[in-house]
Amino acid sequence: MEYLQQIKEASEYISSRTNYAPKIGLILGSGLGELADTIEPADHFPYGEIPHFPVSTVSGHNGKLVIGKFEDKEVVAMQGRIHYYEGYSMKQVTFPVRVMKALGVEVLIVTNACGGLNENLYVGALMLIRDHINMMPENPLRGPNLDELGPRFPDMLHTYDRELIELAKQVASEKGQEVFEGVHCAVTGPTFETNAEMHMLKVLGADTVGMSTIPEAIVARHAGIRTLGISAVTDMSGMEEVTHESVIKAANEIKPRFIDLVSGVVRKTTLA
Repeated sequence: MEYLQQIKEASEYISSRTNYAPKIGLILGSGLGELADTIEPADHFPYGEIPHFPVSTVSGHNGKLVIGKFEDKEVVAMQGRIHYYEGYSMKQVTFPVRVMKALGVEVLIVTNACGGLNENLYVGALMLIRDHINMMPENPLRGPNLDELGPRFPDMLHTYDRELIELAKQVASEKGQEVFEGVHCAVTGPTFETNAEMHMLKVLGADTVGMSTIPEAIVARHAGIRTLGISAVTDMSGMEEVTHESVIKAANEIKPRFIDLVSGVVRKTTLA
């Protein structure tokens, strides 16, 4: 019950300091947080000020919750996410999703900067996540289930909402953007993959690989939140040596198309 109390305290802290009631949540990956700067008017909540909220320690992740108006919708955006490799537990990594649900979020758009494995992809490609392969060593739902938060055995067949995927494809087509659809794989990091590991992931059917997203998507599914996943390909795994700096540089180049796509999806999303 302590976990439920922590969610309650965090969500009440936020809701008592904003007049917005967000229905759409955004989790912005490495180098993609600038989208949150376009939310205005907005209220800003540094993670460290929110009760029980984990604090991002990674360069390129500002560590603020931004709540306000975006495309005439009330949204809450994580400007920087929490990663398992930072030393946090899976419950801490996914705590922000629980808080979003408590705030009233119905739709989650979760994004990442990732490595491309499918040879049809390229640096700068945007991929809509159709399905995932979870290579993380721990499931965020491990442990006693709290029925107030979701079922003991949630079905994962429809983790990524088909209607939202089709909407994103429609928006991309209208904007003349090329988008792909595929399978995203999550590994722990913080090391980038070896050639042998990349070969294994390709054989398993992964199109992209990263160090996030899937834990949040699992918890969103558990909580009954409709989810759209978007991967921004910032390197082609195995083609050249990868650094965090090169990932951020590539994400910055993708950013205008990424913001354009997400803006269109938010604008056209139908809420309950």
